[in-house]
Amino acid sequence: MREMLKQHPHERCGSADCHCLGENKPEPLNIRKIHAEPNARRKTEYAARTGALHDYAPNGLQVEGKGEISHVVTGVTASLALLEAAADLHADAVLVHHGWFWKRDTPCITGIRYKRIQTALSAGLNLIAYHLPLDAHPELGNNAQIAKRLGIIPEGQWGEMDLGWTGTLSAGSLTAKEFAGLCEKTFRRTPLLVGPEDKVVRRICWCSGAAQGFFEEAVDQGADLYLSGEISEPTVHIAEETGVPYLSCGHHATERFGIQALALGGGELRAAGDAYRYR
Repeated sequence: MREMLKQHPHERCGSADCHCLGENKPEPLNIRKIHAEPNARRKTEYAARTGALHDYAPNGLQVEGKGEISHVVTGVTASLALLEAAADLHADAVLVHHGWFWKRDTPCITGIRYKRIQTALSAGLNLIAYHLPLDAHPELGNNAQIAKRLGIIPEGQWGEMDLGWTGTLSAGSLTAKEFAGLCEKTFRRTPLLVGPEDKVVRRICWCSGAAQGFFEEAVDQGADLYLSGEISEPTVHIAEETGVPYLSCGHHATERFGIQALALGGGELRAAGDAYRYR
């Protein structure tokens, strides 16, 4: 089934993580029927936990397009470049982590917002987005996937809405500089390391995206190092004054793996309908 997933050249969309369901199309999905069905997953423990997430944008179907879906393109953000690439590929849906209609957004459909919406509607694209539920998912989520790729054994969650994660290195220990090198290979970009490079790291705390504000709480959790996507001015001082290194690996980079795992259904390609039912 994996041959059904084709990675198109990222030069076309500006993102190295975009995927499309290829030419061997599964049976089309009826988007209206899917969203009319009762969602049994809400009864699971995960659904109960994510129901407490106070998100900043709607999760699930954000823009309705074609009634049947056979071809899906995925990416981190529903940018104009991704939408144009999806339209060029004759996709039926775009599945992303960062969708639209954020709470702080202006309601006016002008400028880049107009161009994005026009592109989606003109191409008949369904736009489906999962934000905090995808960060929090215990198997397919961004944080779970980071642990899997960096060889971290998860031990627990903490912080606001349990979005922070704690674990230990399966390799035993590395210096902060060595761990930064591992992150560079994993995230395919050079991370910014602040704090003592020679610090021996065994216990890691992490949270994908823009979670630098969790740094002090990570220190309280006993972290030898804290990893997130973005960095702010206070972050540097916290690292220097606590002696706990901070690793900024990029917002986009730390949130690629979840949407890829969701598209692959945890390693085995499934009909795109599973993505819609995941909420």
